[in-house]
Amino acid sequence: MTDMLLTLVSTALISNIVLQMPLAADSMVASSPTLRRQVHALGIATTLLMVLSGVAGYLLYHFLLQPLALTSLRLFIFLPVTVLLIQPLLWVLSRQLPKLSFEGLWPLLLGNAGVLSVVLLGTQDGKGLAHMATLSLGTGLGFWLVLSLLTDLRQRIADNDIALPFRGLPVELISLGLMALAFLGFNTMIKP
Repeated sequence: MTDMLLTLVSTALISNIVLQMPLAADSMVASSPTLRRQVHALGIATTLLMVLSGVAGYLLYHFLLQPLALTSLRLFIFLPVTVLLIQPLLWVLSRQLPKLSFEGLWPLLLGNAGVLSVVLLGTQDGKGLAHMATLSLGTGLGFWLVLSLLTDLRQRIADNDIALPFRGLPVELISLGLMALAFLGFNTMIKP
């Protein structure tokens, strides 16, 4: 139980997939006004997609690819599985959470490299299905946290007087870098 809690906290805060390995940063810097209203919808959808694709990928890897000695094809199996999970997930979420708008999230979920990387990284270590689910959940929660923080930061700096060369994407990238430095402070939280 302690290992699962450490994995959850570590993937959400310490080894954040956006800040430490900029794999899901494409959704972060997509600065459309509709995305700012859909921050929590994107966070929920990405977290659940990471969990579902992580569990499905783990099961496919250990019960199909390894017995047939086709482990080198895991990318070609995990990618279509992840893509096939997006539309039903968005449909279920839009039915269960009608107050949130899940429209237009399909391309952001499809292009999110963090979802596929969680499946690929999680199947490399043979720690079990519960570890894979915890790893996927922690990574999704970390993505949601950074997405929410960056959106709040965007709102705070929208009315500030920023030098012309730094407006837009440069100040957002600088903000992500400072956020990554702040998250490095969590490294001392868990000691081996």
